[in-house]
Amino acid sequence: MNLRLYAHPFSSYCQKVLIALYENNITFELKMLGPETPGNFAELARMWPLQRFPVLVDADRILMEASIIIEHIGLHYAASGQLIPVEPKAALDVRFMDRFFDNYVMTPMQRIVGDALRTPDRRDEQTVIEARALLETAYLWLDARMAGRGWAAGDDFSLADCAAAPSLFYADWVHPVASRFAHLLSYRQRLLSRPSFARAVDEARPYRKLFPLGAPDRD
Repeated sequence: MNLRLYAHPFSSYCQKVLIALYENNITFELKMLGPETPGNFAELARMWPLQRFPVLVDADRILMEASIIIEHIGLHYAASGQLIPVEPKAALDVRFMDRFFDNYVMTPMQRIVGDALRTPDRRDEQTVIEARALLETAYLWLDARMAGRGWAAGDDFSLADCAAAPSLFYADWVHPVASRFAHLLSYRQRLLSRPSFARAVDEARPYRKLFPLGAPDRD
């Protein structure tokens, strides 16, 4: 088996890559990262000293960063144009939305979660306030963006939706999407109904107890 993915199923960025793999029915070996598999962590550290994941190993090539991994999958394993359009202008829109979800939804969500992981004396209320404000602004923009759209960058499921699914999934847990953002809520539900993401969500269910703010009894 050529592809080895160093990942954890509860990680948002790992889910982003898993969605792309599942969308294309790509066979790979999951190198689970957790306390029960210290050897996999040691392998990861040798390949990538920053020890951030996911990391994909394809034969003699090592790829880091979820978006880069998905680009690699699109180039070598997916049908042409499936994850990133061949047409340059359409591809640019997909890449922009990928960055939007990572920078303006995933990042503030993780700041809130990260603050909750700190001991009470180390928590930073201002960080959380600013993160929630950024999420609220992102929700507002996305709600207008998704009016009349099926997927984040148009009619086809793409890299942008691989980024959107876990970011919106967890963001709604930490800062719920208000009912007035009907277009965005509808899009989040479409993502949850997508078989590739539904599979990723189900595989992560056993780890929900790890969520520091308490996983809601839904989704």
